[in-house]
Amino acid sequence: MDSEALRTFVAIHRAGGFAAAGEQLHRSQPAISRRIAVLEDEIGAPLFDRIAGGIVLSQAGRTLLPHAERVLAALNDARQALDDTRAGEAGAVSVAAVGTLASTELTTVLKRFRAQFPKAKLSLRTATSAEVSQLVSGGQADIGLRYHDDPSDDLVCEPLRPERLVVACAPRHRLAGKTVRSLTALRNDPWLAFPLAPGQGETASHVHAQFVARGAGEIQWTPVDSLTAQKRLVEAGFGLALVPESSVKEERAAKTIAIIRAGDLKASNPVSLIVRKGGYLSAASKRLIEIIRTSF
Repeated sequence: MDSEALRTFVAIHRAGGFAAAGEQLHRSQPAISRRIAVLEDEIGAPLFDRIAGGIVLSQAGRTLLPHAERVLAALNDARQALDDTRAGEAGAVSVAAVGTLASTELTTVLKRFRAQFPKAKLSLRTATSAEVSQLVSGGQADIGLRYHDDPSDDLVCEPLRPERLVVACAPRHRLAGKTVRSLTALRNDPWLAFPLAPGQGETASHVHAQFVARGAGEIQWTPVDSLTAQKRLVEAGFGLALVPESSVKEERAAKTIAIIRAGDLKASNPVSLIVRKGGYLSAASKRLIEIIRTSF
């Protein structure tokens, strides 16, 4: 069971098919198929089940996947450690963050890091919290910023300062810049909020849950799956939104969005910094983590 076979297996899973994996790995589809066939012969079981329109992992494939990802992550650690030894402070640092955390605060952090490690190759990608964990545990990102902890044994989670949520409104709203005693004073306003994933239930930070907790009953809210879209709709006066305070800093400075303070609103999103347990961290990565700790 060699590393290239495992790399091919993981690539097929992530790409969703043999042809797409072949393009990523710059190999022909027959070559990809032969490598997987040899691996399946070695294991004694198929790794993928063919279904209409594609493939899915078989039971053996689901069992192998986390182990294959750990092996590939460990090999990537070895390569990165050797690269860092040769490059000194010019090594690579990769960060995965939830899109709503890629705010002005993170921009400031990355600027400070660049000033200290100008030769470092820094990369940033945004994803959902679950995807951030997958990227870190799979060795595709060194550092992750997500909401809530991840209970995975492959990850180390460190709580950061919770992200305060505020009520955003259009500047012309009747209560813009004012304070109300309770959030229930806004129960008749239309709201914009992230949709709830099937089976997720309502987290305490969801605006509907905030009203339910206050016994206010149903409110009118529209699911909008993009923070940027929520802010643009708020600016246009289509409703209110419960958003991270840092995410509307620029809009408040430009006076395109205002906030309404509610005396009984103490909502926040828990934020966690995650790294892979036992994973290699370069000197640059460790310094970036230190900067994040002091800034978030």
